[in-house]
Amino acid sequence: MSKSLKFDETPSLRYLGLQPDYAPSPAKDPIGFLSKHIQVLPPHILAHYSLCTTPKQRTQIPAIRNRRLAWTNTDPSELTFTHARSSWPSLWEGVLRPGVEEAKEERTWAETEFLQGSEKQVGKLGSLLSLYEEERENERVRALRRLQEADLFVPEEDEDTDEEDGDEEVSDVLLGSLQPETDSERQASFERRIRERFIYGLLEGIDYDRVDWDESLDTNVNDRDAEERWFDEDDEE
Repeated sequence: MSKSLKFDETPSLRYLGLQPDYAPSPAKDPIGFLSKHIQVLPPHILAHYSLCTTPKQRTQIPAIRNRRLAWTNTDPSELTFTHARSSWPSLWEGVLRPGVEEAKEERTWAETEFLQGSEKQVGKLGSLLSLYEEERENERVRALRRLQEADLFVPEEDEDTDEEDGDEEVSDVLLGSLQPETDSERQASFERRIRERFIYGLLEGIDYDRVDWDESLDTNVNDRDAEERWFDEDDEE
């Protein structure tokens, strides 16, 4: 739905048989209105609310959080480790080089599918493509990280030398007490972080509308209770 369109509350009010002065108003308080009526409004009307709400704002609605959680439990390709690390490289803190998995995919394609994998015709194409893909992905990641660092840069204020030394000593103690994560632990943490950021409407470049307005993702009462416990546990961490 085009963002140039203006939100119209009439379809929602007409569908539910509500008066124009109904409160909470779909136009003035869309989150409050959706919290009460999202379960009974059809997807083609719910889609209108993409014009007046953001994915982050819609996180306040329990039904939408539950739909997002249900969707993540289907193991969507968009949230797989390889795809997520490529889409949001600044969130990945592991040591695996960006572009390695993509390079493997290019090599596999060249060796098995390109010209039916004929060794004579393919030659070193697989290796060449993998190198190109790895370098292309690495350059993209470097550019994204430079942009992020520029956004986060804050000039440091002058401090007394004694305070700086004290801070460094405390940091050294804290760092020394931490056990280094393994690659598998980093990957698991990254996948959970991506999942959580999606549920809370914080991932950019992903289609929230097809999840938020999908009534097929609604679950039964017992499942909803389990999902709410998941959110409660997440808040406690």
